[in-house]
Amino acid sequence: MGAPARNRVTPMGDLVAARLRGAWTGNRGILHEGREVVRFHAGDLWITCALRFRERWSEQWRPHHFTWLYFHDEAVALAAGHRPCAECRRAEYLAYRDAWADGLGVRTPSAKDMNRRLHGERIHRGTHRRRLHELGWGELPTGAFVRMEDAPALVLDDALVPWSPSGYGLARSRPRTGRALAITPPASMAVLRAGYPLQIDPSAR
Repeated sequence: MGAPARNRVTPMGDLVAARLRGAWTGNRGILHEGREVVRFHAGDLWITCALRFRERWSEQWRPHHFTWLYFHDEAVALAAGHRPCAECRRAEYLAYRDAWADGLGVRTPSAKDMNRRLHGERIHRGTHRRRLHELGWGELPTGAFVRMEDAPALVLDDALVPWSPSGYGLARSRPRTGRALAITPPASMAVLRAGYPLQIDPSAR
């Protein structure tokens, strides 16, 4: 087996080489030249796609074509700043969009509206530096990611489950007081609070 490619996405949105299998694919534009990733993103359209859709097949590392990325689960994808694709994940896209309107108390957004807001919430404008969002521990919905001791961890009910490119680790208790640094963009956290049915890998539990 050859070395893994640098196309696995972490909750911080970074691209790493790891053997961890992905439940989803997706993209954020053309990031590669040859088989090397040379840029962090190529616009504000960051989506999560189904691994299989209508028996379509596309070559990895295809020149002048978007770069296929892979996500351990949907909790990781949302934390990284991606949203469901409106074509291959139509039902999930509509559920996410409706939960966005309910959770944020706004009119039903367009895809461009969501892309623009998510882009501003996931990175500092004009840079590739990740934005984190300070919240009380009690404000965090299940499915959100936080930074814990410089590593990402999943909020899962009353537990925190650390994540690495090898997968989920051993859970620990979620603090009851104090402040947390959330990785998941605030708009996606509002979506989770509004009841979006998030997919989380069973190993987290």
